[in-house]
Amino acid sequence: MCGIAGFFSPERKFNQDHLQLMTDAIKHRGPNAEGFFMEGPCGLGHRRLSVIDLSDRANQPLTSSNDRYVIIYNGEVYNYKEIAARLKSSQNNKDNFNFKTSSDTEVVLEAFATYGVNFVHQLNGMFAFAIYDKKQEELYLFRDRIGIKPLYYYWNGKDLVFASELKAIKAIKEIKTTVRKESIKEFLYLGYIPSPNSIYENIFKLDSGSYLKISKDGIEKISYWSLKNKISSNVLKNKEQALVKLSDLIISSVQYQLESDVPFGVFLSGGIDSSLITAQAVGLSSVKVKTFSIGFEENSHNESEYAKTVAKYLGTEHNEFIVSYKDAITLIEPVLDIFDEPYADSSAMPTLLVSKLAKQFVTVTLSGEGGDELFFGYGSYKWAQRLNNPLIQLSRHMIAGVFEHMPSRYKRIGKLLDYRAEDDRKCHIFSQEQYFFSAEELSHLMVEDQPFKLELLSWINEPNILAKTTDYLAKNDLSVKERKLTAMEQQAIFDLQYYLQDDLLTKVDRASMQYSLETRVPYLDHRLIEQALNLSPHLKYRNNTSKYILKEILYQYIPKLIFQRPKQGFAIPLKTWLRNELKHLINDNLSEEIVNRYGIVKYSEVQKLIKDFMGGVDYLYNRIWVLIVLHHWLRKHE
Repeated sequence: MCGIAGFFSPERKFNQDHLQLMTDAIKHRGPNAEGFFMEGPCGLGHRRLSVIDLSDRANQPLTSSNDRYVIIYNGEVYNYKEIAARLKSSQNNKDNFNFKTSSDTEVVLEAFATYGVNFVHQLNGMFAFAIYDKKQEELYLFRDRIGIKPLYYYWNGKDLVFASELKAIKAIKEIKTTVRKESIKEFLYLGYIPSPNSIYENIFKLDSGSYLKISKDGIEKISYWSLKNKISSNVLKNKEQALVKLSDLIISSVQYQLESDVPFGVFLSGGIDSSLITAQAVGLSSVKVKTFSIGFEENSHNESEYAKTVAKYLGTEHNEFIVSYKDAITLIEPVLDIFDEPYADSSAMPTLLVSKLAKQFVTVTLSGEGGDELFFGYGSYKWAQRLNNPLIQLSRHMIAGVFEHMPSRYKRIGKLLDYRAEDDRKCHIFSQEQYFFSAEELSHLMVEDQPFKLELLSWINEPNILAKTTDYLAKNDLSVKERKLTAMEQQAIFDLQYYLQDDLLTKVDRASMQYSLETRVPYLDHRLIEQALNLSPHLKYRNNTSKYILKEILYQYIPKLIFQRPKQGFAIPLKTWLRNELKHLINDNLSEEIVNRYGIVKYSEVQKLIKDFMGGVDYLYNRIWVLIVLHHWLRKHE
């Protein structure tokens, strides 16, 4: 796990001093070593966190055995030993080269040199890397299938600059940026800025499952993997078969991801996802597994006792940290700054704290991200099912109008019902489940009073998917049939495409890497994703039980009785804190002077929100928070 940065400039506008500035900005991602490469139009910089092959010979940039290609790499490819074995026995290996290191980086590089760009289909892992072809003067940027590892790039039509984090690109003062106004609306609507956009007009996030080819002729973006293309025409309905297949895949994924030359542990919340990962790790590890959890002084948000119960049952070496508002206060500035652009997921605070705790003991952790999206773990999926009812669709505006005059809880339900059009429903459900501004509210809130509509990948709004089963090597479609996705499946795909990538995985990456901690996510093994996408919805949500099949697997390891409780998210008691200990954040960031200085939202609307929230309208707390984050960011970056 590392930090990468670089550029491609045909007119040679940048030099190694720029690379130094960029890598210095992300040195927290790689404290163990730094390295640079400069040749022709290309410059590459690297900060290394040593995890596999700790020797200096595995430092980067790394040059291929034929001296043609150079790589800088962030991430882990878990099946690198299998790929290495294929490379050594390959007919293309005419020179019978031997690997100079035991790192996965060298395997990735030599696989590219041997097979070309299609080698990426062989990789099982999380990654963002750059490979430069010295002979052709071409640069390739790759990002993993689901967007676990970050990669930003700046493009002005001639020059490209890229890095693991925005702050590295911003470190080059010659790069002029303009705030993208539509991104601010997207942020107020979702709490994050969805890919491929960033907060700036000319800086982008590389799409997951894609790569860029950059040359003196320009850039080309190619998609090599997508959720849509992995949806098959048939679903697995047999429970027993599903249990075996999913169990085997989870075991395989955890086994792969335990590969490390440094100590590892598991983030354990005590919920379904992390408990199953922990159980698998305990069964597969030859050493006692370390687990880490965070609790809160407020009992309503404290899951630490559940984590402790699971840890005791599994016999792990458990460590916990109980968070108070004083701990949160110390993290306000870091949380709002490490993401480089507006980001409103307040669970980043406990994620930072648990990462700091874990780093005292280990360098690698496993985490349970992806389980909810793959197996219908969120309440939003039930809302998708309800709002898909034709009777509710016909009467929803009328019901919303009635609820508007009722207590706070019903007002919030009214907001969920009050969306503009059917193709807005998925993003609207997410927005309102997270307590952010609706599109309708934004039209009243923004100073520039223009209608807002989130532009989604169009296929997510299509209930009928032409499901293709393809063989990328043969490049032939084996079958093309239509499959009708349920409302729950469509909502989950929205989360997989946007929320998981641009909120949850972003949070885990920045929070863990802030402390030079590598965090791996076993549920996001692409084999497991592809299987889950084509699992019958009735095996995910059954008998009014979410994550049904995952729970059935878990109960083979841990008694069901331990988990007979309501689902509890990984969140801080923000609503309570904003009314009390963190009230100063409202005063500091949402005063009339501050709001009017930036002129993005109407102060009269902000004032009304604050008054209603302080008066007892609980669900407004995240609307207040997202405005605090925005104005803090504007003040910091003006």
